[in-house]
Amino acid sequence: MEKESREQLLKIEGMTCAGCAQAVERALSQVQGVKMASVNLLTEEATLTTASDLATSTLQAAVERAGYRVGSIRSVEEGVTDEHPREDVTTRDLRRLKDVKRRMIIAWIFVAPILIWMIPEMILGIVWPNQLVFNIGMILLAAPALLLAGRSTLHVGIKAAIHLSPTMDTLITLGTGVSFATGLVAIAAELGFAPRLLNYAGVSAMIMAIHLTGRYIETMAKGRASHAIKRLLTLSAKTARLLRDGREVEVAIETVSVGDLMLIRPGEKVPTDGVIEEGESHIDESIVTGESMPVRRGPGERVVGATVNSEGLLHVRATGVGEKTFLAQVIHMVEKAQGSKVPIQAFADRVTAVFVPIVLGIALLTLIGWLAFPGALSTIGEAVSAIFPWVNPGLSPLSLGLFAAVAVLVIACPCALGLATPTALMVGSGIGARNGILIRTGEAIQTMKEVSTIVFDKTGTVTQGVPGVTDLVVHDGTEKNLLQLTASVEAGSEHPIGRAIVREAESRGMDLQAVAGFTAVAGKGVRGRINGQEVLIGTPDLLADEGLTVDEVQGDLARLENEAKTVVAVGITGRGLLGLVAVADRVKTGAAVAIAALHDLGLSSVILTGDNETTARAIARSIGIERVIAQRLPREKVAAIEQLQAEGEIVAMVGDGINDAPALKAANVGIALGTGTDVAIEAADITLASGDLTAAVKAVKLSRATFRVIRQNLFWAFFYNVVAIPIAMLGLLHPLIAEAAMAFSSINVVTNANRLRRVNL
Repeated sequence: MEKESREQLLKIEGMTCAGCAQAVERALSQVQGVKMASVNLLTEEATLTTASDLATSTLQAAVERAGYRVGSIRSVEEGVTDEHPREDVTTRDLRRLKDVKRRMIIAWIFVAPILIWMIPEMILGIVWPNQLVFNIGMILLAAPALLLAGRSTLHVGIKAAIHLSPTMDTLITLGTGVSFATGLVAIAAELGFAPRLLNYAGVSAMIMAIHLTGRYIETMAKGRASHAIKRLLTLSAKTARLLRDGREVEVAIETVSVGDLMLIRPGEKVPTDGVIEEGESHIDESIVTGESMPVRRGPGERVVGATVNSEGLLHVRATGVGEKTFLAQVIHMVEKAQGSKVPIQAFADRVTAVFVPIVLGIALLTLIGWLAFPGALSTIGEAVSAIFPWVNPGLSPLSLGLFAAVAVLVIACPCALGLATPTALMVGSGIGARNGILIRTGEAIQTMKEVSTIVFDKTGTVTQGVPGVTDLVVHDGTEKNLLQLTASVEAGSEHPIGRAIVREAESRGMDLQAVAGFTAVAGKGVRGRINGQEVLIGTPDLLADEGLTVDEVQGDLARLENEAKTVVAVGITGRGLLGLVAVADRVKTGAAVAIAALHDLGLSSVILTGDNETTARAIARSIGIERVIAQRLPREKVAAIEQLQAEGEIVAMVGDGINDAPALKAANVGIALGTGTDVAIEAADITLASGDLTAAVKAVKLSRATFRVIRQNLFWAFFYNVVAIPIAMLGLLHPLIAEAAMAFSSINVVTNANRLRRVNL
């Protein structure tokens, strides 16, 4: 991002529907200095890219002019709060749920007697004690339900209408307002001052009560959808034990500084990111990688804050605190993904932007139609009145027109349309975080499901990135003796091959023997004496100089070299050949399984590397990849990606190094390994925290499942409106049923998104 820009998160208060989010987004986009604005209804946040000198008060003023409030402003890249402290997500959701529940209860307290009073009139035609008292009673009971319980809905709806940015609340306000006004007209009619009109005042209160009930259920479902960030926020340790001046001191986690030495006992959380200075243990890193098996960690190795020390006592030097920790970065990435948009949402946003004004026009045309053609429209009502008891063709054209218009207003609210995509995106990104798949943008989720080819870097991505012993071919003696003698001599060498052999022996718990007269023979190998015997390690020529031959293992030697492995022969002067030791950059555990799984999903795979073709093809064969593009510099890797795209492929690139960063950017989706460089991670759209390639398979499955839910949600959101609006226009849909259906459509898309939690990755 340009240095003169900064990214900010605004917590927006008062939004209730897709129209609200659109209104805020328009208001912010029109501010001079705002380069990008995206408002997420579900998280109730606006993500902004602004000029670095843009005053936060200017942004607040723009939001307030649109009829909403700014709860807080956070500078994302710095991880700090400009104006208000960041409210705990759980606390915020509980506070909101409590408020919505309180307003719902107030509404039903007044609606309950309305229902009891109205039922005899609706079913039996009995108006008790008389029409005038009944009409006044409906007004007196409906007023508190609207003005107390529904005050915030009416306030936002009216303000949005004044600013010519009508929202769902505007539709509810108009629907309930018109219904309530009929009660006033009915009273005037009883007194002889107005034409006779059916009293819908009680219906207005019921609409508001059902609306608030739907909002309450929806808020509970939203709370479940935002569980990912709640869980992440509660993972970090609250305190840390520090060693200061030889004493153990327990301090609040906020006071830990980089360089502090932390003491971590078995069963305790690692307070913050650091490097082990003393001790060994198995660390439960499931919050980072999604893998349940603890990983062995020792001196010099990094540990991540909020992971759990399973057994040993550890001394860890803090390397990252606060917003610089891995957990903080994960939270930031999840928030950013949940606040972003997928391309398909652009279509939904365009529809939502014009939907409410169109609905207002349809409601007005419905009223005019009933007044202009009452006979033709009443015919339909007469035909179905036996089926739908609320249809009464005998009412006046004005009453029938208002009945139909109010139903249109309340059924057509586009709330479900606005929730369809961000809800699925929120749940999907949260599931990804729990499985070690960190998604940076919503666009990456949509694009990932379209990928046809996955390109893998070799070194550090498919392979472990460091040489290791792959084969031991014994000609004389035992495998243990062969490795022990070889490692003992190689302990005096600084060559990477020698270091790899020593590491292998140490990993097997072998004790190395004393070596005398160690000598490196240029271009051939090394030699040294163990227990008076001259041990030779190197090329066949080195052994031949001492009269030793490798003819007996020539077939094994050729095979290993054909597999692009470096092979050293081991012999003892005067005794003969002991065997061969092969060293190579070993393939990661699970790489072959991951490639096979990707092929099962219909994706093709390619290795793209700067290494030589022989080595690359040997690695590719071992894991089931057929296409290899080798000996490519970083800029040539970009050209290779572009060539695949020119062939019609949608390409995902998986890499871990600095030299992979350009290719990660060039690919349709860049996937970095969390074990790789920061440059690669920053260049990628998705980060696999574990470095395990099976996580790439999970990313594809998650993308497809998330997008499937998004399509389902958009279908149902449109379906409700497309089917219900014509029925409402014909006067066949009671406003109460319309409001219930509208509320159900919103609850349905949120509930459907939560089904993602059952997806098997």
